[in-house]
Amino acid sequence: MIKLDITQTAVGASAAEIASLKEAAEQANGLLHSGKGAGNDFLGWVNLPAEVTPDVLAEIEAAAKGLADVAEVIVVIGIGGSYLGAKAVLDAMTDSFHYLHRERKAPYIVFAGCNISETYTAELLDALKSYSIATIVISKSGTTTEPAIAFRLMKAEIEARYGVEEARKRIVAVTDKARGALKSLSDSEGYKSFVIPDNVGGRFSVLTPVGLLPLAAAGINVAELVRGAQDMQRATAEDVPYEQNIAAQYAAARNALYNKGYKIEILASYEPRLQYIAEWWKQLYGESEGKEGKGIFPASVTLTADLHSMGQYIQEGERTLFETVISVEKPLREVTIEADKDNLDGLNFLAGKRLDEVNKMAELGVVLAHVDGGVPNIKIPIPEINEYYIGALLYMFEKACGISGYILGVNPFNQPGVEAYKKNMFALLDKPGYEAESEAIRARLK
Repeated sequence: MIKLDITQTAVGASAAEIASLKEAAEQANGLLHSGKGAGNDFLGWVNLPAEVTPDVLAEIEAAAKGLADVAEVIVVIGIGGSYLGAKAVLDAMTDSFHYLHRERKAPYIVFAGCNISETYTAELLDALKSYSIATIVISKSGTTTEPAIAFRLMKAEIEARYGVEEARKRIVAVTDKARGALKSLSDSEGYKSFVIPDNVGGRFSVLTPVGLLPLAAAGINVAELVRGAQDMQRATAEDVPYEQNIAAQYAAARNALYNKGYKIEILASYEPRLQYIAEWWKQLYGESEGKEGKGIFPASVTLTADLHSMGQYIQEGERTLFETVISVEKPLREVTIEADKDNLDGLNFLAGKRLDEVNKMAELGVVLAHVDGGVPNIKIPIPEINEYYIGALLYMFEKACGISGYILGVNPFNQPGVEAYKKNMFALLDKPGYEAESEAIRARLK
């Protein structure tokens, strides 16, 4: 199973300082299970893996097959938690150069509604002209600006190509169970729809149809993804002792470091496939902990590439950061370095070694250098990249996030700060109801 190694944190926080948060971590985990903590109306994710039954998966997989049968490309529309979870798992489980392979067994999955760039949207619409298409639109309300615009455009494109009746086979909605613009539209148009549970926030929703439907459509083994999360749910349950509960230990370690002045956490990996796992993680922790003037700032690097850009700062910059490394023990493929008779590059000392051994020694060398440079290091070893371990990793991060937020003393499940920019944007776009704000903003800009 996934493990945790916090032995290299002593340069920033001692084992005793981390252990001093054991009781707080246990109490926080208890609050997640009792529902007595702040934000308790958004705790549906805690027991979610166990609630994803074979019948639930069968319905999701049937809908995914229906889309895959009619489309070469499926456009997944969503932003934030409605996008990053699926993107993270998809990238982790997909050949990095899949676009070069001539034969594909599953549709291409592309994303829209994750920005409002006119260039991105125009390029996407142009690229889709040569393919049969379908869409999965994910929005609790149906009125979030970015996905709402993208869906308006995609709905028009699908209906123009195939007609309103055929469009019903090519559009699936994931939305609120009872209310909202997208729910009303889905009911009136007769789209197949799935529910975003009321008690699961977007950044915790990857194991709901929000993530599972797009992933199933892409050919990802969602049953294994869920099984990994189920096993991690059991491994981090309330009755699991702190000494065996890696979610509680991770939460305690990062808070101990935060208390010692380490305000930035860098999530690192040595596998490019995990880049979007880090992007998902950044939203999870940033949106959960960054409030009330508190919180560890989440950043990420992909190594060894970023050693040639961010490596200098990590090694010798301001000592306010610590590093968490996802370490993959077994690569998916094998490449051996061959000897060269001329040895002009001086690499014959590596002849016969697998590339993974070089990567592992680079990882170990970097950890030693960073710790020597005053950068505390947390290591999360995972046996390999597959659906089972990725599912376990996602749930572990979710559980640790809830525990960590409670230790920090904030509500990990709200996000009041994200509304500020929306009010300004709507006022500047002259949205009805924002006249007073518009007048005030335009006066500021004069």
